[in-house]
Amino acid sequence: MTIAKLPDLCDAAQCRRIVFKVGSALLVGANGEPRRAWLQGLVDEIAQARARGQEVVVVSSGAVALGAARLDLPKGGRGSLADAQAAAAVGQIALAELWSDLLGQQAIVAAQLLLTLEDLEDRRRYLNVAATLGRLLKAGAVPVINENDSVATQEIRFGDNDRLAARVAQAAQAQAVVLFSDVDGLYDRDPRQPDARLLPLVEGVDADIHAMATGGSGSGMGSGGMTSKLQAAEIAERAGIALAIVNGTYDRPLTRATGDHVGTLFLPRRRDGARKAWLGGRLRMKGALIIDDGAAHALAQGSSLLAAGVTAMEGQFLRGDPVAIRNKEGTALAQGLIEYDAADCARILGLTSAEQEAALGYAPRSAVVHRDQLVLL
Repeated sequence: MTIAKLPDLCDAAQCRRIVFKVGSALLVGANGEPRRAWLQGLVDEIAQARARGQEVVVVSSGAVALGAARLDLPKGGRGSLADAQAAAAVGQIALAELWSDLLGQQAIVAAQLLLTLEDLEDRRRYLNVAATLGRLLKAGAVPVINENDSVATQEIRFGDNDRLAARVAQAAQAQAVVLFSDVDGLYDRDPRQPDARLLPLVEGVDADIHAMATGGSGSGMGSGGMTSKLQAAEIAERAGIALAIVNGTYDRPLTRATGDHVGTLFLPRRRDGARKAWLGGRLRMKGALIIDDGAAHALAQGSSLLAAGVTAMEGQFLRGDPVAIRNKEGTALAQGLIEYDAADCARILGLTSAEQEAALGYAPRSAVVHRDQLVLL
């Protein structure tokens, strides 16, 4: 059983576990106060989903916006990293209280998880997050998740909750993610153009689909845009997870989207195993390997990456670190965990297996990136 159309998102047989992502512009008004009436309608939909037998995880923005209003910070709290961290520290209390109050009115227990990029990039910490989510859902709670902006830095952060929602969906073993946006879905061009056409179904995000997106948040309040939503769809689709973009500006937005069939549904292209799905969704690479056409062809056939096919490398990395694998044109083909540190990798670039031992001073490993630790993009 697989999700094939928007109404399937409300079918517990097709979609047992679902992630809702709510952005700042939907949750917080221009005055810095929460939009309680709108949020109450969404909470009603969460309660209805649970009554159907579905389990729900919420990824909620809004802490920075709420905190900035309380601290009277300029630019919505995003004038500097220090302002954003301070606003998040204050606003996260208000955000948690808001969700706890509204879910509690439906006799639903809310749970709070604040995650950083490293919590989901590190395999051991990722598994810990997955276990916590599983236990909370089994206990009947609704986890409410946000990036921990009070400690996240510009260099090590998701930067938007769209990709965080897709990664959380992987960890939670969800069947679908719903990104509530300020537009009906993905259009083939800027939706402000009169001839723009809504795409109801996308089977695989490719270069043509990316070309339709425009970056940036129209509200000026959030940090995401259509580009980040397509990146989230790519993360989800590699793990066999469907992702929908629907218009959240309406009351009870899920009911409107599924009832009127208005939105964009991204269908998963494949279902990688749990470890490869985690690896394919990693966002922070420690380096890159540039490979020749022969190696690119071998990877496409399911082979490991051998040193003979690597023509150049970038970055400083240690054995076991994630690296990007690109062709000579710069296109990302794959990513995986490297078998050598940067110094040793540099010594064997382009060398055959017979030549590598002399260059290294020890017996070489079977591959630079083994196929079991590699995922095609």
